[in-house]
Amino acid sequence: MIGKLLYPELKELIEQRKFAELRQSLITFPPADIAEILTDLTAEEKAVLLRMLPYQLAADVFEYLGLENQTQLLHAMGREEVAKIINEMSPDDRTALLEELPNNVVTGLLHLLSPTELKLARQLLGYPEHSVGRLMTPDFIDTRDDWTVQQTLDHIRAEGHNKETLNVVYVLDPQGTLIADVRIGEFLLRPLDKKVKEFRGQNPVTLKVTESDEEAAERFKKYDRAVLPVIDSAGHIVGIVTVDDVVDVLERKATEDIQKVGGSEALDQPYLTIRLPRMIRKRAPWLVVLFLSEMLTATAMGFFEKEIARAVVLALFVPLIISSGGNSGSQATTLIIRAMAIGEIALRDWWRVMRREISSGLTLGLILGAIGFLRIALWSAFSQIYGPHWALIGFTVFLSLIGVVMWGTLSGSMLPFLLRRLGLDPAAASAPFVATLVDVTGLVIYFTVAMFVLRGTLL
Repeated sequence: MIGKLLYPELKELIEQRKFAELRQSLITFPPADIAEILTDLTAEEKAVLLRMLPYQLAADVFEYLGLENQTQLLHAMGREEVAKIINEMSPDDRTALLEELPNNVVTGLLHLLSPTELKLARQLLGYPEHSVGRLMTPDFIDTRDDWTVQQTLDHIRAEGHNKETLNVVYVLDPQGTLIADVRIGEFLLRPLDKKVKEFRGQNPVTLKVTESDEEAAERFKKYDRAVLPVIDSAGHIVGIVTVDDVVDVLERKATEDIQKVGGSEALDQPYLTIRLPRMIRKRAPWLVVLFLSEMLTATAMGFFEKEIARAVVLALFVPLIISSGGNSGSQATTLIIRAMAIGEIALRDWWRVMRREISSGLTLGLILGAIGFLRIALWSAFSQIYGPHWALIGFTVFLSLIGVVMWGTLSGSMLPFLLRRLGLDPAAASAPFVATLVDVTGLVIYFTVAMFVLRGTLL
């Protein structure tokens, strides 16, 4: 919103070349707000504004920009300007940028880093993709067990300027092994001559450098932390992960799940930046599978061809029956996938879920079935569209909806459990896939019920 309000004024200042006023105006805003302002400008205008900012502020603003805007700026700015910005970026944000860029671009950017930053960038990029090692930053503040509060505070003042956060101080032994983590408030409230070992705790919550970033997100959620230390196999602290990085992980995971539930592969890139052929490859396989699956619906209709020919009125309710089953199945699978994703239910809870969904399906089916019967009864009161056997037709629809909705909720809720049991992503149980499955089985249920209820009358 701020960007939209300031855009005309900034545009005018750029056109008038009033760079001093631009600089004074921009540096009063937080980096996130400046990044929002830049997104409304052209690539050249973004470069102009970024050049005016102090390099540390420019790097902070750059970190808040999306990948597309970052790429534009890398092409629009000079080599020296790019070098200063990427050297000032925090290691974790720089790693996130580098892992999204083409290899030839990454190689060029690595050559612009200082020897220290280059060593660090190569170290972080050497960890597996989507691991904690890619997510962490080595910029943390530490202390020793035998230091006093005064020594620790002096150390923080001397070394804390470029650290990621000062909220937590890590207690290390001489070999660099993590002993404890202590909130900064503890140092501020203790006597200056008190030693760290006299009030620090033990057994800190940690992340392993090779763990997945999704496991890290679960740890943050479980222990309600803003920052967690990262250790290697020997217990040595190698970095920290902050909650802002975990938010990005959760956003990426949620996006992937939503895309899968919608019936496509995860795009892995922003919608507007992914190439059209790649997006088609991501979406086409699922659509082909769903299309071939829907052909079974026509096969099922053909199997009951004689019944449809003898009682054409049954065909009027086919869309109603299969859509109700598909909707209930999609609803159930979406609820279960989300509950699994946020840890509300686990694999062992399948029986509890099944019992709840049977009860839910029965109740929902009764509600929809009653509405369907009422609709047929009302229409029959004013017309002869359903003939003299309208009550039997209504009863057929009533029973069919109960069966189809129950089957839809049951299959939709159990499919994610089956996929997880097989070691697959439950999000692959997409709503369109469940709907297609229930479409076919719903027809079988509908015409089977009709054959029993209408035998001797219409059939």
